[in-house]
Amino acid sequence: MNRYVFSGLFLVALAAIVYVLISASGGKPPSNPLERYATGTLERLDFSSAGQSVPEGTFDDASGAEVTLASFKGKTILVNYWATWCAPCEKEMPALGALQKARGGDAFEVVAISIDSDEDVDYAKRRLTELGAASIAFRHAPLDRGDIVYGANVQGFPTTILYGPDGIELARMSGEADWAASEAVQFIDAALRQARKR
Repeated sequence: MNRYVFSGLFLVALAAIVYVLISASGGKPPSNPLERYATGTLERLDFSSAGQSVPEGTFDDASGAEVTLASFKGKTILVNYWATWCAPCEKEMPALGALQKARGGDAFEVVAISIDSDEDVDYAKRRLTELGAASIAFRHAPLDRGDIVYGANVQGFPTTILYGPDGIELARMSGEADWAASEAVQFIDAALRQARKR
């Protein structure tokens, strides 16, 4: 009889442990459907500023004309703030170039904004190509007139922010990431699918 009692208690305890493990692994589903892509190279994706509008600051396009991020309305954009003096910025640039080649078009664009000084503009333009990102148009906003950088609340470099076609922030990443990795491409594809549903 004792053997049956102990067997029954063991099975109850085992069932309780299995239930706790399953409950813990399931967890609460993310409130933002894009949060599920915060894995691997994107594990540091930050959704705390999601819902913010693009900053009102300006930057120069490749021709030197002053433009704003609002001019990209209707397109999902991945805005990357970088500099040639920033080793992690340079390290991730080839992957950003690959992402632009793979997904760039009418619906999506990588918008890399160099924060190098005015004296280093020519070097930064050349460096963008040397780093394998010739597919990305050169844009420039030096820190001494970097109202766009401060308006976006950029705390360090590189910082990359994804905005939907409505100009609303979806997520951001502080520090480098492999933007050509499968989880990064899946993240961008999910954002594009989300945009098409709206």
